[in-house]
Amino acid sequence: MNTNLSTSGNVEVTSDHQKKGILVETSVLENAADKALSIAKQLGADQAEARLSNSLGQSINVRKQVLESVEIHNDRSLTINVYNKHCTGSASTADLSDKGVESAVQAAISIAKQTEADECFGLADKELLAQSGIDSQVLDQHHSWNSSINDLIEIAQRCEQAGFDVDKRISNSEGAAVNTHEGVSVYANSHGFMASSRGSSHSMSCSMIAQGKNDMQRDYWYDSNCNPRMLADAESIGRMAGERTARRLDGRQISSCQVPVLFESTLASSLISHLVSAISGGALYKKATFMLDRMGEQIFPDWMNISENPHLSGEYRSSFYDGEGVATPEQRTIIDNGKLASYVLGSFTSRKLGMQTTANSGGLRNVRVSQTGENFAELLKKLNTGFLVTELIGSGINMVTGDYSRGASGFWVENGEIQHPVQEVTVAGNLLDMFGDIIAVGSDVDTRSNTQTGSILLEKLTIAGA
Repeated sequence: MNTNLSTSGNVEVTSDHQKKGILVETSVLENAADKALSIAKQLGADQAEARLSNSLGQSINVRKQVLESVEIHNDRSLTINVYNKHCTGSASTADLSDKGVESAVQAAISIAKQTEADECFGLADKELLAQSGIDSQVLDQHHSWNSSINDLIEIAQRCEQAGFDVDKRISNSEGAAVNTHEGVSVYANSHGFMASSRGSSHSMSCSMIAQGKNDMQRDYWYDSNCNPRMLADAESIGRMAGERTARRLDGRQISSCQVPVLFESTLASSLISHLVSAISGGALYKKATFMLDRMGEQIFPDWMNISENPHLSGEYRSSFYDGEGVATPEQRTIIDNGKLASYVLGSFTSRKLGMQTTANSGGLRNVRVSQTGENFAELLKKLNTGFLVTELIGSGINMVTGDYSRGASGFWVENGEIQHPVQEVTVAGNLLDMFGDIIAVGSDVDTRSNTQTGSILLEKLTIAGA
């Protein structure tokens, strides 16, 4: 059953809006999983897996101090995948009644009969699965935010007002938002594996608009955490959004050049994400990546390491098992002293490559990038004269060749000091060259992202400007 209440405009919040519901007991989802797997077996499936979830949430949006929308979510879902003679079918439902579960399984079986067989389809190998019934509570990922909607509205208003108060040139706003969600999920398969987890996700954001002499600019700031008590306060988020917006006013173009480039920590993780995409199983088995056949090669400087850390306490993405139930390691090295040490594989793609899954069905978890230790000011000094990137626009990445070209804005730096805002330029290069040209990773780590890294300084990059 999915219940979503959404209101917008000049909303009057009543007592009916105050309750987001109560999460179902884990046993309810486990019973539905058992039923789905049992029906799949009765209908002739060789293997089956079931994913179930119940999530609750509230989203509050205000703009210019007026409440724009309140959304309350209470969602339940079941997704069933079946495998029969290396054919697969999948179906989903929000109806967890016996009839609803049976209908979903029947639909998945019917779809499997229409699909082409592939010997790589199937559950993860049984011997690789995590211990069934593993206790995920030790990962400390579930923290309710029990404030009333009226309280959350007041928090959003304070956040936005702090943005307006930064500079009189900030005359408009795209709004401030507070979001709070929590949920319970179960994964089970016909190998006998079943595990559950509870988690939460809370965030606050603000986006401001400033009017200069010759231009208008916008920027934003946010924070997110699974524990609401760990969020930055509303005023600091609003102030940061305002400060980032005002500093962009009266930007200039610069002439085309090739100079050192510093990617602010909020953007630096995108460079690592391009690497992850390039070493993921789908790109590798399709031979559609510039990282093909580069295992063991020197990709980054020899001081640089990148690791996955799935068992970190209090992180969104932490888990003792991946999306197929495969046990995750406490830590796994992706880049070892600059060399490629591991791919990113699930069961299907690993079979395509004749390899073993790396427990990455659903992606990497808690990626950490090593640092050279400089703070942001020291990175600017090391940059000396060049370009600080604070925003990237577009997605001009060719994953086959590694060619990189994206619109950008930021700041021109001379003698280690920011001189003026820059807009309407393009940064371009090749990702392999860019990885090798990294000369520093700062200590100013952006802790909000699954991939946590400090600002990344490149020795040189082409800037296409005026």
